[in-house]
Amino acid sequence: MTTNNPLLDFSDLPRFDTVQPEHVKPAIESLLSAGRELIERLTADTTPATWHDFAGALSDGLEPFGRAWGVVGHLHSVNDVPAWREAYNEMLPEVSRFYAELGQNLKLFDKYKALRASAEYATLTNEQKKVVDNEVRDFRLSGADLPEADKPRFQAIMEELSSLSAKFSENVLDATNAFAEVVTDEVLLAGLPADAKEAARTAAEKAGVEGWRFSLQAPSYGPVMQYADHRELRARLYRAYATRAAEFTDGTSKPEWDNTPVMNRMLELRLEDAKMLGYNNFAEVSLAPKMADTPAQVLSFLRELAAKAKPFAAKDIAELRAFAKDELCLEDFQPWDAAYVSEKLLQKRYAFSEQEVKQYFTEPKVLGGLFQVIESLFNVKVKSDTAPVWHEDVRF
Repeated sequence: MTTNNPLLDFSDLPRFDTVQPEHVKPAIESLLSAGRELIERLTADTTPATWHDFAGALSDGLEPFGRAWGVVGHLHSVNDVPAWREAYNEMLPEVSRFYAELGQNLKLFDKYKALRASAEYATLTNEQKKVVDNEVRDFRLSGADLPEADKPRFQAIMEELSSLSAKFSENVLDATNAFAEVVTDEVLLAGLPADAKEAARTAAEKAGVEGWRFSLQAPSYGPVMQYADHRELRARLYRAYATRAAEFTDGTSKPEWDNTPVMNRMLELRLEDAKMLGYNNFAEVSLAPKMADTPAQVLSFLRELAAKAKPFAAKDIAELRAFAKDELCLEDFQPWDAAYVSEKLLQKRYAFSEQEVKQYFTEPKVLGGLFQVIESLFNVKVKSDTAPVWHEDVRF
């Protein structure tokens, strides 16, 4: 299905309106094949190790694959229905394998090293030099310097880590989507803004249940935590949110969504990865392309930051506890009370309510303000336009 496959159309913006799960496998397989052919051609002895003939050509040649897989990844993230999940996960090992092969290709590595050692390197732009330097660094982090006997194991680690990362996100999403708190007594909705109640009513109707349906999605979860007078309702949603995809279960979560074994396995593989590359731990690997030099430096910074911030945080929480006790008769201040008490304190002390202010920050005004800032900063003009979108509610 490569003919008329929208994932292979790079003539304009991505065709989000026509891309379907069945397009993924043929398109990605075709692009992977083309990518491997390109690499074979560019690593030939007859290809000069120059920016034009090698580095730039490689970057430009692999861009279609990166773009197509980016579209697939985006649709998997925003439209995580079974068909898209299956299409994404079917090709994820192949894509991971391709990138692992790319990172361990000694001929590519040698070309980049030859370019950096050549007289042309001094004539490159700062951006081009940065690309070459980063590629040399990333090849080493991808196991290019490993003994040949170790490379299959390193590649297997990379593939498994990619799959585990996707599984982690899917477990969180499944656990989030599975939870629902249905309220049938309107008395329990005291304090909630009218728009939050209306949204919960609409959600219940869509689900075919009576009453008001609340979920762990931000637009539903946030208002409950901030405004609901019913403390037990806040507590139930807080516990469910805090224990998503965890070893704990409230009856809606499934054991197979528990991310504990996923995280343990990821930690094992990351340590093995780090040891193979000659690092003491994965934190050192993570910092290799970053500004900080060592894990100790990062920890020192975080501890210094915590030491300076903690007194102010302690003062704030003490103020909330005192207000909760004196004004709201809450003797045992709990995490699910924090947003609610904060809102009450703002209203009492400063006559400020986010709910009242919200009416002045409608979506058109917020977007207008956002674009106005961009126009001022960058001296550009932002105008609405049309483009293919994956859902009718998406705007371009």
